[in-house]
Amino acid sequence: MAMQEDFASTTDWEQELGAQVKRARLARDLGQADLARNANVSLGAVKGLEHGNGSTLKTFVRVARALGKQDWLASLEPEPEIGPFDLLQLREGRKQPQRASGRRASGRRASGSKTSP
Repeated sequence: MAMQEDFASTTDWEQELGAQVKRARLARDLGQADLARNANVSLGAVKGLEHGNGSTLKTFVRVARALGKQDWLASLEPEPEIGPFDLLQLREGRKQPQRASGRRASGRRASGSKTSP
């Protein structure tokens, strides 16, 4: 089922992902019960996922890993490329930020007290 991403509903996406899971399972000659056991999920969870009836992210991740499809997960957020500015910062010894700065737009501190003017 080829979908145009701009027009696909959530239900369409669930059904397409379920169909992909089923194709991957059959390509490995696995039954639903075998996949459920390998992924450590219930048989009902595999059936629901394959039919596009909604699923948890945990179930999808476990099933994808059991099918050897970690690339499905990795493709969600590709590794960022290092640009020229990033290389310059690395050469100069500047650290790359590892988390948000903690600045707050509301004028409140993390403890909830007002900041002094």
